[in-house]
Amino acid sequence: MATLWRLRPHFRPEAALLTTAILSAVAATLCGLLIPLVIQQIIDGPVARRDLTGLLWMTGGALLLGALEAGFFLGRHRLVIGPSARIESRMRAQLYDHLQRLPLAFHDQWHSGQLLSRASSDLTTIVRFPRYALVYLVVNTFTIVVSVGVLCWMSPLLGAAFVVISLPVVAGSVVFEARYQDLSLRAQNQLGDLTTQVEESVLGIRVLKAFGRAGQALATFRARAELLRGTEISKVRMLGLLTATIVGLPEVALGAVLAIGGVLAARGTMSAGELVAAVAVVAYLQWPLESIGYLLAEANDAAAATERYFQLVEAEVTVTDPAEPVSLPTPPRGELRMEGVRFRHPGADTELLRGVDLEIRPGETLALVGGAGSGKSTLVGMVSRLYDVTGGRITLDGIDVRRVPLAELRGAVATVFEEPVLFSGTVRDNIRLNRADLTDDEVRAALRVANAESFVDAMPLGLDTEIGEQGFSLSGGQRQRLALARAVVARPSVLVLDDPLSALDVHTEAEVEAALRQVLRGVTALVVAHRPSTVQLADRVAVLDEGRVTAVGTHQDLLRDCPRYRELMAPVDERTPEAGTARR
Repeated sequence: MATLWRLRPHFRPEAALLTTAILSAVAATLCGLLIPLVIQQIIDGPVARRDLTGLLWMTGGALLLGALEAGFFLGRHRLVIGPSARIESRMRAQLYDHLQRLPLAFHDQWHSGQLLSRASSDLTTIVRFPRYALVYLVVNTFTIVVSVGVLCWMSPLLGAAFVVISLPVVAGSVVFEARYQDLSLRAQNQLGDLTTQVEESVLGIRVLKAFGRAGQALATFRARAELLRGTEISKVRMLGLLTATIVGLPEVALGAVLAIGGVLAARGTMSAGELVAAVAVVAYLQWPLESIGYLLAEANDAAAATERYFQLVEAEVTVTDPAEPVSLPTPPRGELRMEGVRFRHPGADTELLRGVDLEIRPGETLALVGGAGSGKSTLVGMVSRLYDVTGGRITLDGIDVRRVPLAELRGAVATVFEEPVLFSGTVRDNIRLNRADLTDDEVRAALRVANAESFVDAMPLGLDTEIGEQGFSLSGGQRQRLALARAVVARPSVLVLDDPLSALDVHTEAEVEAALRQVLRGVTALVVAHRPSTVQLADRVAVLDEGRVTAVGTHQDLLRDCPRYRELMAPVDERTPEAGTARR
């Protein structure tokens, strides 16, 4: 339970209301425990004396205690709902904010389904703890202690008998807690894996259908679902064994109290009222004892979910705002330099980049070419600090980008990725993603620059057209041109294009290329390229090979002087001897 103790900063703002809810539940318990004592007084008093008036008053008192018990329980329920909902909201917001601030290096290593399960089902499990389990663990523990005290007050022998019979519950609970938490953590991790597969299957449904792999995907899903099912069944079996033990013990305790109390009453050392009251107290303890298994299961589920939650929120945010920020010139010139840039992925044995030196003059377009896995996307991502250099530095207008506030840097540097990412919403919403204050005229100006205005106007509702999840209702060229419009609408001083033409057909490539010619006017641009058509948009070309820039020049110069560049620009069938032989 030490894991749950880590939640106290989240519970502290609601401590007053949660404490009041617990006290309300304790008050309800006291009212419930007073009823057997009133019954004792009724039997030994008015019933024994045949005093109808006294019986009426004392019965009314018992009814009043019952009404107060119900009222206090209702108050507990009302008091706990608000605080638990606010705790859930704050924790969910904290997790989402932290996920947004974590660097891409973190997200590269995590499956999205694991993140999704922690942000949804795990948080729901955690919040059930203060709403139910926490309150009843405190209240039921209090109820058991007070009830045992009442039994001991009535008869030390009855109290001792009840304690002895309850010892197996304590022992079983200790063993149960240690084993159940391990199963709970395993089940939640397996649920995260299952969520990952569902998400990947939904996003990749076109690929699965196109390749006829739906059956294989279903088989994998069933295997993971069966694994989760097996773990959940193990949890239920363990909980069932504990519950069976706990449910049986109150019945044994009730029989023992009846037997011992009956003997004491027959000998005259216990009154009939005391015997009935003792039986009523043991009966009142039945639910607190039976609920121990459920409450321990809830607490252990919450502990496992808490461990998974803190695994994310305590992940280090390595890309942060500088302690002593320096602002860029106004307006920025767009002069970009890379000086001895080095990069190593976390846990990697070798460096991906081993000392990159490069200069891009203001207003210049430079194309970056290299083989697969050479680090091109990582290098251009470091300009806006999607990744941070592990050696050397990158400067914008002479200022190290790590000294510029992140919001300012990412306002000055816009990025268009190889795979255009659009969000559910209207065309207008997607274009105004980083500038919510833009007018429709400014949005249309950006669409015009990106050669996208004509097809947007042809849509049913124009700028108000819903483009759907991931923008899959649009063609590849349309998605890419909207992504270009989103990048240029903020008027960045540096534009990073991570191979925006690689996934397009020839006709669509020509459309996007025409848009790029408009976009690149008057802006410093760094373009990752694989195709000669993209390279020819640039003023100069840099070749990235084995972690370094090995050549810089114009397209024609490099074709003439750089064998590696000629190899990279050659058609695919000319790069492999087998393909060349097939052609001949």
